[in-house]
Amino acid sequence: MATGKKILVSVAWPYANGDLHVGHLAGAYLPADIFARYHRLAGNDVLMVSGSDAHGTPVTLRADQEGVTPTEIFERYHRRFLEVQRDIGISYSLFTHTDTATHHHVSQDMFLTLRKNGYVYKETQKQFYSETLGRFLPDRYVEGVCPHCGYEEARGDQCDNCGKILDALELGNPRCKVDGSIPVIRETEHFFLDLAKLQGAVLAYLEDGKEDWRPGVLKFSQNYVKGGLRGRPITRDINWGIPVPVEGYDDKRLYVWFEAVIGYLSASIEIAKLRGNPGLWKDWWYDTDAETYYFIGKDNTVFHTVMWPAELIGVGRLYEDDESKRLNLPTDVPANEFMNLAGTQFSKSRGHLITIADLLSRYDADALRFYVTVVMPETSDSDFLWDDFVQRNNGVLVGVWGNLSHRVLSFTYKHFKAVPEPGELSDADTELLDKVRGGFDVVGAQLTARKFRAGMNEALSLAREVNRFLEVKAPWTQMKTDRAAAGTSLYVALQAINALKVLFAPFLPFSSEILHKALGYETSIFGEQVIETVKDARGTHEVLRYDDAAASGTWAFEPLPAGRPLQKPKPIFKKLDDSVVEEELARLTT
Repeated sequence: MATGKKILVSVAWPYANGDLHVGHLAGAYLPADIFARYHRLAGNDVLMVSGSDAHGTPVTLRADQEGVTPTEIFERYHRRFLEVQRDIGISYSLFTHTDTATHHHVSQDMFLTLRKNGYVYKETQKQFYSETLGRFLPDRYVEGVCPHCGYEEARGDQCDNCGKILDALELGNPRCKVDGSIPVIRETEHFFLDLAKLQGAVLAYLEDGKEDWRPGVLKFSQNYVKGGLRGRPITRDINWGIPVPVEGYDDKRLYVWFEAVIGYLSASIEIAKLRGNPGLWKDWWYDTDAETYYFIGKDNTVFHTVMWPAELIGVGRLYEDDESKRLNLPTDVPANEFMNLAGTQFSKSRGHLITIADLLSRYDADALRFYVTVVMPETSDSDFLWDDFVQRNNGVLVGVWGNLSHRVLSFTYKHFKAVPEPGELSDADTELLDKVRGGFDVVGAQLTARKFRAGMNEALSLAREVNRFLEVKAPWTQMKTDRAAAGTSLYVALQAINALKVLFAPFLPFSSEILHKALGYETSIFGEQVIETVKDARGTHEVLRYDDAAASGTWAFEPLPAGRPLQKPKPIFKKLDDSVVEEELARLTT
């Protein structure tokens, strides 16, 4: 059991209306997993939570289109989310969903607490109503022209083109997405979160000690608040979602933007219950030494840097008697920019995507994790390009790291079957080992700072150092005349590879585990991801959980003892044929 710092890793909740794609992986899931795996290796106590957003209008839209219930849609895609994230190696402490009893309860309690604290008011608002469907239209049911950039297919809540958050009534030429009819405007009463009252506190939070935030995220958030916050509805006219816990509002539900972010808290409470320690969640949410990180795409920035802090500040404390206790605000929100597909943004709703499941049917998980890491859109948009994928896989992943580890292990296994007994180490030997040992501080600093591309590049740089060392030492040539000298060179190279295996492990967990076993370890670096069925007051539901019982990896240089038996190695990566490029481009056009 980890005893270090409490680290909460909160990951964006995907709408359960379609399969996860590479844009999701690059935007939130892979950076969060790299960060969580690193901190586990470093001995910190990581709680990594997320889940399927069951109540978003994209779910009901999909249900309307297919003529089925929203429950059928979200359960279908929730199951797919569990499987594909397990297969790509996203190591959640808990991946759940927003239709659990715990999430309903916590969301309603937060609503009532905000109301009690004076941050919720009622107001009549104008909203689009479909006369053909006979109901009010949630924001995502309306499409039209963005008032800011002129994009003709802007959603009623946000423009996919310019990223601006919208009110559906702002759209030009509005139309109903279900039947294309032109909606009318009617009045309806809703509860609002009084963001104007919370504006000063949110701005103070954003201006206090945020030097290590990404400049674009921080400046955008500060300017958004300085532009003036106004009340935002937290209920809506819809029959799918969490009921409003106030008498007389049976036909309304909590707004998904309000309750989905509460999932970070409710999932923490749910995993505490599953672990048999219901109060455990407080270690991450009330301990002022705990650090909390929110991994999202840039289109979700405002909801995590402004709206969620406003909710947390307004609630103050929840299920806690101590007046001094306040729910922790985000330590950082390292929002990534967009990863595009040949210059155009991935879009689930428009079918412009490459699903993770599809890719995993043809490529190994670590090959995908590697490429997405090296082109990760940390500070600017990036592109997923098939020719670049093949070139980097073959030239870097295979050419630098894969060939290094495989040729050393193969040659050593063939001639020694075990870690060779070294002779006296030369200056070059010790210099290399010192560089690799120092890599734990260098790579660790980059990962701590949420600079994942830089962390990967530092590890690759060390792998290139080991390759240069082998070019000079040439143990395959030494073996012909001096077996002892060759054994010493291989001993040093194996020590370096053993260390690099750990340095690459947060990025490439599957291949690192394979190397771990080939180097003679009987333990595992990481635990396992397991899909489980759990039960609550609303019935049974499936979750993905990281079981760390078998995990033994540490973020440290660990010498391989001379004489340890090695396993016969197999290549850990595959070289790709150039024909892959044309084949994949053809798939995109069919």
